[in-house]
Amino acid sequence: MAKLKITLVRSPIGQNEKQRITVKTLGLRKLNSSVIHEDTPQIRGMVNKVLHLVKVENA
Repeated sequence: MAKLKITLVRSPIGQNEKQRITVKTLGLRKLNSSVIHEDTPQIRGMVNKVLHLVKVENA
């Protein structure tokens, strides 16, 4: 299964509550922090919700 490297590049401050919770659920805490997740439909849905805050690469 493919993996995704997700990096937080913009702060979730000022975004709505659901987007802030989504960023936390992905495991992102600080700016420029990265996590690696399996490429599943659930992770893709969360990434699409906060696409303007994160950078996504193949890992």
